[in-house]
Amino acid sequence: MPNYTTSYSTKGKRPHKRRSASDRLPAAHRRTAKRPGAQYLHHTQGFGRSHRSSFSPRRRDSRRPYVYIAVGCAALLFVASIIWYLNRSVGITLNGADASVRIGSSIEQLIEDQGIDVRAGDLLAVDDSVLEKRAGERYSVKLNGRQIDNADLATTTLEGGEELEIGAGRDRYEEHDIEATAIQPTLEVKGSGAIRYVETWGIPGRSEVWTGKVSGKTQDRGVVQEVQNCVVRARSVSPDEGTYVALTFDEGPSSYTAQIVDILEEKGVSATFFLQGDRTADAQAAAAAIVDAGFEVGSNSWSDTDLGELSADDLRTQLTQGFEAIADATGQPCCLLRPPYGTFTDQNWADAADLVSAVVTWNIDSGDYLLPGADQVVETVVGSVSNGSIVLLTDNDACGAQTVEALPQIIDQLQEEGYRIVSLSELVKTDEELAEAVDLSRVSMPEDAVLPQLKAEDTEES
Repeated sequence: MPNYTTSYSTKGKRPHKRRSASDRLPAAHRRTAKRPGAQYLHHTQGFGRSHRSSFSPRRRDSRRPYVYIAVGCAALLFVASIIWYLNRSVGITLNGADASVRIGSSIEQLIEDQGIDVRAGDLLAVDDSVLEKRAGERYSVKLNGRQIDNADLATTTLEGGEELEIGAGRDRYEEHDIEATAIQPTLEVKGSGAIRYVETWGIPGRSEVWTGKVSGKTQDRGVVQEVQNCVVRARSVSPDEGTYVALTFDEGPSSYTAQIVDILEEKGVSATFFLQGDRTADAQAAAAAIVDAGFEVGSNSWSDTDLGELSADDLRTQLTQGFEAIADATGQPCCLLRPPYGTFTDQNWADAADLVSAVVTWNIDSGDYLLPGADQVVETVVGSVSNGSIVLLTDNDACGAQTVEALPQIIDQLQEEGYRIVSLSELVKTDEELAEAVDLSRVSMPEDAVLPQLKAEDTEES
């Protein structure tokens, strides 16, 4: 039973003092609105405003179903767009004409969808006779110019923009045993000049004899891969612009090397030193000082030996020991060679082309090793030089004093005539065509190349 109260008092009325609106509290103001004799429920019984949020249910939001519908539609649209994107059509070129294909389709699926029906190749015996018709390749397929094996048609997919050629299948041969014979490349030396390098490396060819496992026939198939011969190119430097000359020094290091380096540094010019291996091993500090000063080094072989008289093994030992001595002394790998006496024969190339980046001789011989005197050395060099020349000077104890005396005069007079004095690598860079063909700092022999052989007539002449 609710606890009711009344809005009047059972006691006698007391005098009432009327208050102004400013004196009334909010609760008092609300009490004045109650009607006499009306019954009201207490807030403490759970019916007041302060408990409505806790005990009364919320009014249902009439917009919520529409939100669910909108979200569902958006999700369906997103999924549909993904499905469309993954299955969209893209354009390709099929046998020279435009075609449309579902992205990601395999070539096998394309063939089925397009209904392509071509003649299969035949199964051939090793002598090209037909063993079984249409037992060869089912289709001949080229994708962007590359032949695709029939076994890969189901896994090779199309993404759009490809050029596809599908035609009659190729014939295939019966399974057979192969007896192969390698065709060794020969050596050709072309041109003339002080710089020689491998222009084309030798790649072996191949001839085969087949024996069929079905027919039992034996057939000489001849050359199945053409041989690529090795070509060594000899060239001089022809600067595209400007006037250049390279100074080179052989047979060092010597007791005069430091003075030569000082002169070059003082004059602000470059040069190339061809160091002899055995001397480098005994004077590593002098060799290192050349490199530290910024000058280029090459090898003058291990010792003062005519390389043209050596066997293949002895030649390779001379070269590798010379290169290793320079690398040990300077910390830099080396493969640039100047052979003693300028001799590097065709047989030397056939025996050791894989060890050298280039063989560089000279086209101006100063003749200083003949000890004609400093003035004569200066006159010989300055009077003979031309644009792109490579000058031979000697850095050894026998003629080092003469070289030290002649060198400043050579530099001054060449510069007066407008020459820029550079290293060999810098000289090569002035000739764009030559610079693209040779790098003096590395050997460029590809993995499938082999050393060449001399032609029979060249062997007979030697």
